[in-house]
Amino acid sequence: MVTPILSFVWNPSEGFDIGPLSIRFYSLMFVVAFALGWYIMKYIFIREEEPLEKLDSLFIYTVIATLVGARLGHVIFYQSELFRDDPLSILLPIRTNPTFEFTGFSGLASHGAAIAIILFMIYFSKKIMKRSLLWVLDRVVIPVASGAVFVRLGNFFNSEIVGHETNSSFGIKFIQDFYSKREAMQLTKTNNPKEAYKAITNNPEYQHLVDAVPSIHPSQLYEAFGYVFVFLILFLMYWKTNARKKEGLLFGSFMVLLWSVRFVVEFVKASQGGFEKYPMFNALTTGQWLSIPFVLIGIYYIYNASKRKNEA
Repeated sequence: MVTPILSFVWNPSEGFDIGPLSIRFYSLMFVVAFALGWYIMKYIFIREEEPLEKLDSLFIYTVIATLVGARLGHVIFYQSELFRDDPLSILLPIRTNPTFEFTGFSGLASHGAAIAIILFMIYFSKKIMKRSLLWVLDRVVIPVASGAVFVRLGNFFNSEIVGHETNSSFGIKFIQDFYSKREAMQLTKTNNPKEAYKAITNNPEYQHLVDAVPSIHPSQLYEAFGYVFVFLILFLMYWKTNARKKEGLLFGSFMVLLWSVRFVVEFVKASQGGFEKYPMFNALTTGQWLSIPFVLIGIYYIYNASKRKNEA
């Protein structure tokens, strides 16, 4: 049997407390993603001699588009039954069916966020930036790529969007994915989920519970690692080449690179549900089907950018 290099037990706390304030790692990763995105766009605006006042509007539009689009995308593509069974939970941090529960904002789809950002940028480019849509998208995709890294790290901290079981050298035991909070409390006979999870990993009495957890691919880390390279490529293209002068090239490159990473990682990712359950779509995962048109759109814009160059 292979001795896994990274097959350690992953059972992190949800976050940390600063006085009365509780900070969740998942939320913190979103804050870092948006803050870093604003910082990157600040220097892009300075280089393009655009007023920074417009950056504030861009930041607000991007945050709204990301959160609303990601949530609606998840419901439409992966959990459409919520429109019938629990419509209040679509945009509110609660669940009302079968019982009322505060869940926080969960269930976000990156494809939905991408669509919403593009739609919001159509308005933003015309009414605020007074630039072409491709000019805006060519620059927005750079911080979006960096943000994608931190979103996947947030998924890792949340022990969600995990991979298939594996005997490879990269398997990780995700305790909180394998045992629900209720199961953990029942098995350890505690009334607090944090204490229950802590007991499973720290109390030798519950070693058999740890042993029962299979090692699975940390698909969130694979994806985050791939997105680092996507960001670096786009960043260097913008700052070190004349790609920014070829409308659509950066946007097209982003679409091809990022969604290709997503397509490949889906091969080791556990099913997230969606329309892949239907026989005519079960050859690929829902995430792969959704990624294909994005890649094709990217190829189209790369081709158009190169074609304009040749014509010039």
